[in-house]
Amino acid sequence: MGSKREIVLYPDRSLAESSAPVTEITDEIRTLVDDMFVTMYEAPGVGLAAPQVGVHLQIVVYDPSPKDEVKDPRVLINPEVTLTGETIVSKGEGCLSVPLEYRADVPRSETIHLKAMGLDGKIFERDIDGFEAIIVQHETDHLKGVLFIDKIGHLRRALYDTKVKKWLKKKQQQ
Repeated sequence: MGSKREIVLYPDRSLAESSAPVTEITDEIRTLVDDMFVTMYEAPGVGLAAPQVGVHLQIVVYDPSPKDEVKDPRVLINPEVTLTGETIVSKGEGCLSVPLEYRADVPRSETIHLKAMGLDGKIFERDIDGFEAIIVQHETDHLKGVLFIDKIGHLRRALYDTKVKKWLKKKQQQ
């Protein structure tokens, strides 16, 4: 079983960096994946990208299963997402790296085509829709240095940034 890692929070600039592809599945990669699952489930969240724990590699873990059901952990290494569906609105999207439990409606593709490598080193492809497609789009955005708040209107973003600055100032004074 892995260890919980600290989640990098906005406005940390490292969240805006792109991640490098994984070139080899090593014991370090397996440990990172285990740690990411522990961190994600304890947060609690439904997905986590490696940059969110300070590692700039193209790795995503997620679990699309409803909270009360059996866990269905999934690993994506070097994922490539092709948007294949109509644009829908992901209602109340949030992020473990976005503090103050901020949520916003975000445009996403209803369906995607995913190509990725599993932890076994094998490449797989599949078409995904619904909630799972939204999770994969959100997490793979992290690998490109994009947060969901980068996809909301300028005014909403400015208001949120002001809240975060006040929160950080208060936190530093404690």
